[in-house]
Amino acid sequence: MIRLNEIVKDFPCEVLAKVEYFNPGNSVKDRMALQMIENAEKEGKLKPGGTIIECTSGNTGMGLALAAIVKGYKLICTLSDKQSKEKMDVLRAMGAELYVCPTNVPPEHPDSYYSVADRLHKEIPNSFYPYQYDNPGNAQAHYDSTGPEIWEQTEGRITHFVVGVGTGGTISGVGKYLKEKNPDIQIWGIDSYGSVFKKYHETGEFDEKEIYSYITEGIGEDILPKNVDFDVIDYFEKVSDKDGALATRELAKKEGLFLGYSCGSAFQGLRQLKDRLKPEDVVVVLFHDHGSRYVGKVFNDDWMRDRGFLTTENSTAGDMVRAHEHLPLVSVQPDEVIAQAIQKMQKHSISQIPVMKDGKQVGSLDDSRLFQAMIEDPGLAEKFVESIMEAPFPEVAPDADVKSVAKLINKDNSAVLVRLNSGALHIITKQDLISALS
Repeated sequence: MIRLNEIVKDFPCEVLAKVEYFNPGNSVKDRMALQMIENAEKEGKLKPGGTIIECTSGNTGMGLALAAIVKGYKLICTLSDKQSKEKMDVLRAMGAELYVCPTNVPPEHPDSYYSVADRLHKEIPNSFYPYQYDNPGNAQAHYDSTGPEIWEQTEGRITHFVVGVGTGGTISGVGKYLKEKNPDIQIWGIDSYGSVFKKYHETGEFDEKEIYSYITEGIGEDILPKNVDFDVIDYFEKVSDKDGALATRELAKKEGLFLGYSCGSAFQGLRQLKDRLKPEDVVVVLFHDHGSRYVGKVFNDDWMRDRGFLTTENSTAGDMVRAHEHLPLVSVQPDEVIAQAIQKMQKHSISQIPVMKDGKQVGSLDDSRLFQAMIEDPGLAEKFVESIMEAPFPEVAPDADVKSVAKLINKDNSAVLVRLNSGALHIITKQDLISALS
C-alpha cells in the first residue's frame, strides 16, 4: 500500500494505492489466474499435460503463463488487436501461443476473441478454458486475499474502494469482503466510454447503443460477466480514453508510479468523484499493472499525439524545447560589442538573444529594438551590449503549461527561457508558441 501525495493535494482526504505490479507477473491478475488453475485441478477439469486456453487483455494471460510454466501446461491466449505489442511480446517470451482477433466485432462474432477461444477449446483435446469472466475462482481469489489485505493494511479505516472494472472479479471479490466487514464502505467501479456497465448498473438495461470501440485496455466490457456483482457496487464512473492516458502519465511524473493504462483511468475516475469525499475518509484505489506494458502506447509521445491526446492544454515548456534541448543556448556577454551580437543573430537566424554573465541571465536583445537604436545612433555597433540591453527574458520551469508561457510574451518580452531539470537554459520564442498553439 502506497500513500499518494503530490497528485492528491487538492483532495480532502487520505488516498492510498494498492499497487499490484509487485506480484510475480506484475499485475493483479496473478491472483485469480493461479486460483482458477488450482480450482480446475481439484475439479479434474485440468489434467497433466493439458492445454489452457483463455481470452485475455494480456495480464490474465501472463498470470496463467507463469503457472503453466511451473505446472507443465501449454497455454494459448486469444487477444483483441487493441492490446499493446509489449503484452504480446511478453506472452510469447513466456511460451504462450497467441491468436490476435479484431476488436471491433460483437462478442458473438466467430472472429471475436471470446469465440476463437471457445472454438479452440472444442477442437483441442485435454484443454481447459477458464473463461475468467464467469469463472467463480476469479472473484474468490480477491475475496480470499486482496480484500483481507486491504482491510488489514488500513487497519479497518477504509471508507471507499475504487477500481477499474473488466471481468469484475477484483471489485466483486474485494467489495464482498469489505462490505461484510463494514457495510458502509463505498465500492466505486471505474468504467470506460463504449462499455455497458454504468448504464446497466443504474437502469438494469443492457443498451447495445452504449457499445463502441475504445482504446483503454483491461476495463469496460461489451458483455455482462457473471463475476460482476452489481449488488456489491455502489457507483460507476466513466472515464475517457484521453483522460485515462493523461492521468497514467501524471502518476508517473508526480508519484514515481510507472503504471498501466487502466490505473490512470482508475485514478481519474476517483478524481472526478473527489467532491463526494470528506476529510475523515480513507480511500483505497487499486492500480492493476505495470507501465512497462504500455511503453509503445501511453508513454510514447507520438502514439499520444496521433490520437489527439497531447494537445496544447497539456503540453509544457519542456515539451516545446525537447527537439533542440541537446543544443547549447545561443547567447552574448554584456561586454561583447554589439556588432558581434548582430553577427550571432544573423548566423543562427534568430530575432532575440539572451545576455548571459557567469551562467546567469542579465539582459536581452531583440532585433526590432536593436534596429531602432541603430537608426538613432549610427555608431552603436561598436558599443558594448550592456549599453542597450533590455531586461532579462522571463524564466519558467519545464512543467509550466503552454498557456501560462504564452501570457509572458508581450510587447516588452519577445521570448521566454525555460530552465530544465539539468540546469540548462533554452529559449521559447513567439514562433515556438505559434506552432504549439496551432
